[in-house]
Amino acid sequence: MQFPILLPNIFNYPFTYESNLNLSVGDFVEVPFGTSKKIGVVWNEFEKKNEKNFKIKRIIKKLDIPKLNIKTLNFLNWFSEYNLISKGMALKMTLLSGKPIGKFEDKFYKVFQIEKKKNLYRLTKDQKVSLNEINNSNQNFNVHVLQGTTGSGKTIVYFEALKVILKKGYQGLIMLPEIGLTNQFEKKFLEFFGIEPAIWHSGISKKNKEIIWSGIVTGKIKVVIGARSALFLPFKKLGLIIVDEEQDQSYKQDEGVIYNARDMAISRASFENIPVNLITAVPSVETFQNIKKKKYKLSKLENRYQNASLPNYEIIDLNNAKMEKQSWISNEIIEKVNIHLKKKDQILFFLNRRGFSPNVLCKKCYDSFSCPNCSINLVYHKRKGNLLCHYCGYKTHLERNCKKNRKCEFIFSGPGVERISEEVKKKFPNKIVEIFSSDTMNKKSSKDKLEKITNNEIEILVGTQLISKGFHFPNLNCIVVIDIDLSSNGHDLRSAEKNLQLYHQLSGRAGRTGKSATIYFQSYNINNNMISDITNKNPENFLEKEIRIRKINNLPPFQRFISLILTGDNENKLEKEALRFKLFLENKISGKILGPVNAPIFRLKRKYRVRLLIRGLKTLKLQNSLAKLIPKYKFTSGIKLSVDVDPISFN
Repeated sequence: MQFPILLPNIFNYPFTYESNLNLSVGDFVEVPFGTSKKIGVVWNEFEKKNEKNFKIKRIIKKLDIPKLNIKTLNFLNWFSEYNLISKGMALKMTLLSGKPIGKFEDKFYKVFQIEKKKNLYRLTKDQKVSLNEINNSNQNFNVHVLQGTTGSGKTIVYFEALKVILKKGYQGLIMLPEIGLTNQFEKKFLEFFGIEPAIWHSGISKKNKEIIWSGIVTGKIKVVIGARSALFLPFKKLGLIIVDEEQDQSYKQDEGVIYNARDMAISRASFENIPVNLITAVPSVETFQNIKKKKYKLSKLENRYQNASLPNYEIIDLNNAKMEKQSWISNEIIEKVNIHLKKKDQILFFLNRRGFSPNVLCKKCYDSFSCPNCSINLVYHKRKGNLLCHYCGYKTHLERNCKKNRKCEFIFSGPGVERISEEVKKKFPNKIVEIFSSDTMNKKSSKDKLEKITNNEIEILVGTQLISKGFHFPNLNCIVVIDIDLSSNGHDLRSAEKNLQLYHQLSGRAGRTGKSATIYFQSYNINNNMISDITNKNPENFLEKEIRIRKINNLPPFQRFISLILTGDNENKLEKEALRFKLFLENKISGKILGPVNAPIFRLKRKYRVRLLIRGLKTLKLQNSLAKLIPKYKFTSGIKLSVDVDPISFN
């Protein structure tokens, strides 16, 4: 008997094998492939239109592992079609290192099953109403948005909803946008449920991943908390998906297999025929539009937990402010921060730039320090003592020979968090200061740092946007935004939306336990509409405006964008190829082709980059036509194509 076997590799179709074994769709098997042996899955369709004569090989053996269910297979087929990714690569994301994992003894799962002491939480009236609305719709597939002002207790509401699903014997998946969030979240989960959750992200050891994968496929692990890749785990009986901070653009995977995990979570829930809950303080424009169209249900938490008040806002006009030379903190801010420190408030200085300085140049020869692999400046990281490219990871020492006179003398233009930290330490010499960024908080020591911050042992934080993402610091009652103008630039259609969400999230870190809190915005542009949008307690006003602008201009979510990025070593050859590729596609697809244009970061990781943007209707027609055309086009040697469906970044 013949069987279609999909292998976790670049091929978009299963291979045909023979066997007398009793096999069914979803079974894991070992097969010969070339000169080696591979693990594959019995797929639900054969390869189409293969007219070559080839010898059909025999399946070696069936593996003793629970099979993938048909719902997962259907989701992977659709995922492949939607994102223009081969079926084999979609399957690879469900497996570990391209292979499934055998069974473990029960003792390995006990850490996820033994109940410890748990705290009892009393829900407020608002929380009870939202919970009832969620529970009433948590059957079959539907999308329910839980929107609540920061600090309103959204997490406890969806924990209660998940508890109901778990009692029915189902599994649950909670998705978080950043791995840095998992330490504090894990503690909160343990306090509520009394059991350890299984944590899944790139920093988890290979052995732990194997235990979790096996526990999920056998149904012995009930809850996974994870980043994007957790969505592809082979759940035996998935009952609920929760996407926390649904608006966060970290859910978009921009390299390798490109996809939006938030959107794919909704699709997986539809194939599983289970509910998905989206959690947010300020919805994404796409989610807001779906709420308006009544495609998604909505519950709202209007008040902060225990009626804690939202922070006050003050704008400091830097045009009139007294500033010392090479200083970024005004005298007025220093006075205000001292008042907060006397009240034992924790302080956050916020600047969304890592490192010490984003621009370094020599004041003698005027040489700037740019990355040799990418068309961007190197960022100086003083703590590490090097210049670093935040895109390709290139590192170099600061010292270099000057074209004019021996050694270069450096000018550092603009601040990063390290530079602000130095200034803060000078202004407040007796205070304990800590930098909070992805450079400092994705390490083993970050768990201890988080505890110290929570216990107010660290008095002043200097942080990037990482700090805005769901952390709970009970004593943080003063936030200073160093310069809002620095982060209001950008060449992307979502920059205003990103800023709104970032600063709403950031403000939500302050005043969470009832004490009066204030956010100070330093700005050279005090008439900026963005500040009034950010400080408005009703973000829907901004979202309504944004929806109108997008509709007039035929932008997402009203039309679909697909970005085609061509990369190559030779600039001239690449530009000619992009034009030739555009001519090949034109009049053959159901969409308008814009470009080609050089990508804003034209050179990345030693490759030049040119973009085409296709705009069309929100159906799968566009992907289907591209899926047929792209394999027929023969790219010049050395030129590679990447496809980004629903792009978020246009770098």
